[in-house]
This record gives sequence, C-alpha cells and structure tokens, in this order.
Amino acid sequence: MMIIKRKVGPKGQIVIPKDARELLHIKPGSEILMEILDDEIILRASKDVKDFLPEFIKTPKKLDKKIDYKKILDEQYNQG
Repeated sequence: MMIIKRKVGPKGQIVIPKDARELLHIKPGSEILMEILDDEIILRASKDVKDFLPEFIKTPKKLDKKIDYKKILDEQYNQG
C-alpha cells in the first residue's frame, strides 16, 4: 500500500506522481474511476484492456521475408 499526500490546485486538480502513473499504466487520456466512500475519495486506474494491449502486443512493421505456409504444411504432412 502506498499513501501519497498532495495539495489540491485552484481548479480542484491534483497531480498523480510519475512513479504511481507508471506503476498503474496511467497515460494522458486514461480514464480514472473515482469512488467516494464516507469521508474518502478512492481513485482507481481503469482496467480497460485497450490500455494494456500495446505493451504486450508488438506488431512488426514489415516482415523480413515472405512465409510459404503451403510449403510448411506440405513438409509437415510428408513427415507425419
């Protein structure tokens, strides 16, 4: 658990520290959920899968060579 003290700005804004943003994958435009419970405000990072996909899926821009799937399947068929 981490407790961080922050001052509220003139427009009611607070700044989430960089370490916390990185830990929770919060980027500009990310949605934050705010839960108000008695005298507490709990902020939660959105668990939208779209926010995490770019970190786990890397799409190559260009393949180095073409893959001959028919040849691969024929070779596997002939071996088995």
